[in-house]
Amino acid sequence: MNDLKVSLVQTALHWEDAKANRAHFDSLLASVEDVDIIFLPEMFSTGFSMKPEELAEPMGGPTVSWMMAQAAAKSAVIAGSVIILEEGNYFNRLIWAEPNGIVKSYDKRHRFTYAGEDEHYTAGADRPTWELKGWKVRPQVCYDLRFPVWSRNDNDYDLIFYVANWPERRNYPWKTLLRARAIENMACVVGLNRVGEDGNGVAHSGDSVILNALGEPIAEATPHQEEVITAVLSKEELQSTRERFRFLNDRDQFDIKV
Repeated sequence: MNDLKVSLVQTALHWEDAKANRAHFDSLLASVEDVDIIFLPEMFSTGFSMKPEELAEPMGGPTVSWMMAQAAAKSAVIAGSVIILEEGNYFNRLIWAEPNGIVKSYDKRHRFTYAGEDEHYTAGADRPTWELKGWKVRPQVCYDLRFPVWSRNDNDYDLIFYVANWPERRNYPWKTLLRARAIENMACVVGLNRVGEDGNGVAHSGDSVILNALGEPIAEATPHQEEVITAVLSKEELQSTRERFRFLNDRDQFDIKV
């Protein structure tokens, strides 16, 4: 069975400065080798800004192009969210750039109304699942974590990941809900959060983690520190856990309306 090796880049971000952030990630990724997926934070090129009119890029812009180049150079998927302008709408868009030049995307469904995200960004409506090395992968962005129905595993994914700008003052829900999503969905979970203070004075502690299907940590980042953590996810272990604990077989059946 194919294992999946993933790296999480927990870092501070330059506020509303895409060029500086791309240069920063150039440095951070220099030592990352021989992995399958490299995860970057939510809005990694700008920070969690409510100024899409000034900061948005098209899909063919410099940040997505940079992700494609990094994916090719590292022979790994690069995944992180970017402010994108498309057909007159602004999206908090998760970009999944593959080494072969294919780019897939997921638009954040749940906009953080507490910060006014709903006033600036259009909500997504799709729940894509992508395949890599025999793993089915479900993308999510930050605030999506609070909505278990949207994260529901209908036996159609193996790994769910959340890239975030989750404030330190609410890090208890962050840590708790990540474990809940793993346990209830019998899936591996990646939760990547930034560190440092943003341009609005909001502090972030990181608390990035990789969890197995029982909600147990496989790897954890040091809070408040810039670092890259890497772990190998075992498909054999995941299937063994699911065969031993057949909780997904007892799930309720319902449809999600968007």
